[in-house]
Amino acid sequence: MSLETGQMRLSDLAERAGIPPRTVRYYVQRGLLPAPRFRGPDTAYEEAHLILLRAIRRLQERFFPLDAIQVELTRMTPDAIRALAEGAEPSPLTARMSPPSAPSAAVTRSATAQVDGGSPWERWELAPGLELHLSQAAAAPSRSLAQKLRDIAKGTGKETSNEQ
Repeated sequence: MSLETGQMRLSDLAERAGIPPRTVRYYVQRGLLPAPRFRGPDTAYEEAHLILLRAIRRLQERFFPLDAIQVELTRMTPDAIRALAEGAEPSPLTARMSPPSAPSAAVTRSATAQVDGGSPWERWELAPGLELHLSQAAAAPSRSLAQKLRDIAKGTGKETSNEQ
């Protein structure tokens, strides 16, 4: 059976998206991509699958985990997903969640985001690749712990270690 115009096999889709076929299958299993038409060797992927894969890649470049990517994609319109896949700036929430441009020795506050009309969240980079997220509605014990972690990361904390 041959594929219709605009359809592609898994290997072609994966090559065009720049990812392994196994990753495509995993995204379908997780629900990030809709299931393709047919099964077996004649499984047909559409252009929409490629657009979603490119949008996923853009969100991954912003260090979104797959669960957050899935939430963000469900909030976006098809036109917004296409724009994201083509290189447009992501939604305001996504833009706020982008990583700091350069690592610094000090702990930096990098963003405040409000999700689903709930309490705003604050985000600090503690070290390159390590962030602290704290709800502005967090209780005093959580805020105190967050401050201690930030102080430790700055090198001003009075942390103790039992390691010899």
